[in-house]
This record gives sequence, C-alpha cells and structure tokens, in this order.
Amino acid sequence: MTAETRPATVADNSALGKGVVLYDGDCGFCQQSVRLLKALDWLRLLHFQSARDVANLPASGVPLDPQKMLDEMHLLTPDRQSVYAGFTAFRWISWRLPLTAPLAILLYLPGVLPLGNRAYRWVARNRFKLVPCANNACAVPRQTASGGR
Repeated sequence: MTAETRPATVADNSALGKGVVLYDGDCGFCQQSVRLLKALDWLRLLHFQSARDVANLPASGVPLDPQKMLDEMHLLTPDRQSVYAGFTAFRWISWRLPLTAPLAILLYLPGVLPLGNRAYRWVARNRFKLVPCANNACAVPRQTASGGR
C-alpha cells in the first residue's frame, strides 16, 4: 500500500492542517536541525516525521520517493497536494517561522535559488561529516541497478 492510498493513521491525524517535514531520522545533523526548527515553530504549523519510517508516510496526493527523502529534506504541504525538496522546502518553511519570515523574502532574490540549491546539496552530501554518526548507523542505503538495496 502506498502513501497515496493508505488510510489516515493516528500519526497522520497529528499532522492534519500542518506542513509535514520529512527528514532522515537517523542523521545527527538532521536531528539537530529538526530540534531547531521545532523551537522556532511557535505557531505549530509544522509536523516532523522521519522519512525512514516508510510504513507510516503521510497520505499524499503526490508521489513520495523514500530514497529521495533520505537524500534531502522534503516538505509536504498541508493540503497534501504539493511537495518541496531541499532548498525549496527550506524556503517554504522559512515563511512559516516567525523569526525567519521577515528574512524569507531574501531567499527569492534573483540568483539565490541556484546558490541555495548548491549550498543545500553540499550540506546534504556532507551532513555525516558535519555531525558524525556512531558506527555509520545513519548511512543512506542506496538502491542497486536492479532496484534492490
């Protein structure tokens, strides 16, 4: 059963009306980032969920690729009809946090999108070096050419 066709669960109910931030729950850097975002989310507009918990991904009107969600953070909009990834997810979130909203407009200036994408991808690729994992426990599994892991 896919996230699109799965009936709502208790976890989905706590996320109703909120943007769902899907992140690598085994990544130390990602966990620290989520703690910061939760502290800044005064209005409680966001719900945070590990993308590694594939069985409990929220119901969605758009496909959610578990592998891509481990490569970069994804944001599923409250209406579940749009998904943003990486820097574009960061921009979406920035508008909803009271402390970052006044600066969010700067993320839309000409030239910021390609620079932001490049910076986000560098951090995403190097996140395990920035905040090391114990025994490589948070390594991102890669699919083989045959589709297996």
